[in-house]
Amino acid sequence: MEDSGKQVINFAAGPSKLPRAVLLQAQKELLDYKGLGISVLEMSHRSADFVKIINTAENDLRELLNIPANYKVIFLQGGGTGQFSAVPLNLIGLKEEKCADYVVTGAWSANAAKEAEKYGKVNIVHSKLDAYTAIPNPNSWNLNPNASYVYYCANETVHGVEFPFIPDTKGTVLVCDMSSSFLSKSVDVTKFGLIFAGAQKNIGCAGVTVVIIKEDLLGHALKECPIIFDYKVQGSYNSLYNTPTSYSIYIMGLVLQWIKNCGGAEVMEQNSAAKSKLIYDLIDGSNGFYVCLAASACRSRMNIPFHIGNVNGDTVLETKFLDKAVKNNMISLKGHRSVGGIRVSLYNAVTIEETQKLAHFMINFMKEHCV
Repeated sequence: MEDSGKQVINFAAGPSKLPRAVLLQAQKELLDYKGLGISVLEMSHRSADFVKIINTAENDLRELLNIPANYKVIFLQGGGTGQFSAVPLNLIGLKEEKCADYVVTGAWSANAAKEAEKYGKVNIVHSKLDAYTAIPNPNSWNLNPNASYVYYCANETVHGVEFPFIPDTKGTVLVCDMSSSFLSKSVDVTKFGLIFAGAQKNIGCAGVTVVIIKEDLLGHALKECPIIFDYKVQGSYNSLYNTPTSYSIYIMGLVLQWIKNCGGAEVMEQNSAAKSKLIYDLIDGSNGFYVCLAASACRSRMNIPFHIGNVNGDTVLETKFLDKAVKNNMISLKGHRSVGGIRVSLYNAVTIEETQKLAHFMINFMKEHCV
């Protein structure tokens, strides 16, 4: 199929870059999926053809993450934000105290904790942080032994903080929002009671949210839980209780196959380490021209926020940087509206070569504007 027209490097934080091979495959199959004469966009979710699509996606995901048989894989709607509600609605009733522990290291875990307060008692396990630049020492955490679960966000996209370890919850169910680091590295699923991830960062387009949940955690939903968020119901119907985000699941399936063809999560992990090191080394060697506030021990491999000129950012320089980047076919580098500055997102589909082009651009920009 046609692979022409303007091509840019998309460093967006999500929805984000998709592999070119996936886009071309989707283009090829858009009007006529495998000779059926219809598009996946038109396909009944009850048809044998779509059931094959969704089952293949689940099987590939299980293979890539070595998901044990006693875990359910569910494809839901509502994004990660929907899971801020769905998690407590399904799990906060595991113990009669209806309490949950939350580790708040950024904007998204803060939002999740606030939402959970609607359904039970929330315990923030550490002192309130002055800034989201580091992960509190786990030895200082005040875990509640009566908590139904412990919740954390593996990677905070706004402030660029990523957990380099899996928290030890002393036996309490561990819940993780992996939306922005999902399948960027291998992970031991057995250490978690529940993992969820929006697809639109590393494994697809916006619309579908993956939930991986240990089967013995099903069936504890609060009576207030909407049926479409009830994990037991959705799991028993293989994610087909209601009409799913069919096309998003199809795209996710193509991305999962692409990851397999590239060598799996291990290769994604190697690539993400190489890409992020390239940018961090440049920032650290810039003599303060580029400034990253995240502590080095927990810097994100996925999202690198930084300022230009000084610790607070020179708005004139940052505007020039963004404008010139666009002229060089590099887009979506503006920092989150709450923090400003620049943000480089290096999800799976961003290549090492594209990251090198950005690094080269950053070096030249620094040479032009350093005084």
